[in-house]
Amino acid sequence: MTNSELVYLNGEMVPYGEAKISVEDRGFNFSDGIYEVVRVVGGNAFRIEAHLDRFQSGARALEIELPLTREAVREAVSEVARANRIEEGTVYVQLSRGAAPRKHAFPKGARPTLVMLARPFPGPAPEHLEKGVAVLTQPDLRWGYCEVKTVGLLPNVIAYQHARSEGCFEAILVRDGVVTEGSHSSTFCVRGGTVYTHPIDNLLPSITRRYAIEAFRSEGVEVKEIGVPVEEFRAADEIFLAGTTTEVMPVVQIDGEVVSSGEPGELTRLGMQLYRRDLEAVRAGKAG
Repeated sequence: MTNSELVYLNGEMVPYGEAKISVEDRGFNFSDGIYEVVRVVGGNAFRIEAHLDRFQSGARALEIELPLTREAVREAVSEVARANRIEEGTVYVQLSRGAAPRKHAFPKGARPTLVMLARPFPGPAPEHLEKGVAVLTQPDLRWGYCEVKTVGLLPNVIAYQHARSEGCFEAILVRDGVVTEGSHSSTFCVRGGTVYTHPIDNLLPSITRRYAIEAFRSEGVEVKEIGVPVEEFRAADEIFLAGTTTEVMPVVQIDGEVVSSGEPGELTRLGMQLYRRDLEAVRAGKAG
């Protein structure tokens, strides 16, 4: 995966190799910042308004003043994609509180740092979507502000690395014996024709999760937002993941055990179809 040729940095488009941030930036020293990853399809930002909603909400939660208006952030996302000739890819957006001498208290007068960079991304591997993936459960060791999409992701990174070391696609996080979400995706299971997913209680308000729930319900599929014990989750008829770059991803193995028939299930495939329908509409410029 190649780097952005041009990076958006505090209002300017800068060559990637020349983009510089202070060593005292609080995003570096304290993980004092938030981020979004926006999918770009057909040169269009996918579900950009939902990403902007969450970005603004995260900034308010951390009391970081956005240096741009909502409209200017939206345009900057499109600009960095265009500048890097990204038709199919992602734009990473990060906002930190800015640079200041290292002290825990919020610094007065610090200028927030806003960075955006674009990378090509053609979508998940077709064989993963067609055949499904394996996942590994891991303890959910994250902090108490999971609803804010902060750059402090070390517990996620460690869980994901453990899963990758075992040849798995994703780590499924478990808190108090209940499945919460993935290290970088939302988790769903199907039991008796009903889709289950953990409620948004100290979890990331996933955009793909919300749209998946709405899409299933629009098709008459019952969705229950309740926590599922890990043993029941493992024994589900179907398991799937959802996320910006994960899309709707079937899971066919968990902790080394085959899920049901070992093939993507009926409701998983419906979720995949509904996601692709929305994706293709944006690619064709018919939606945002």
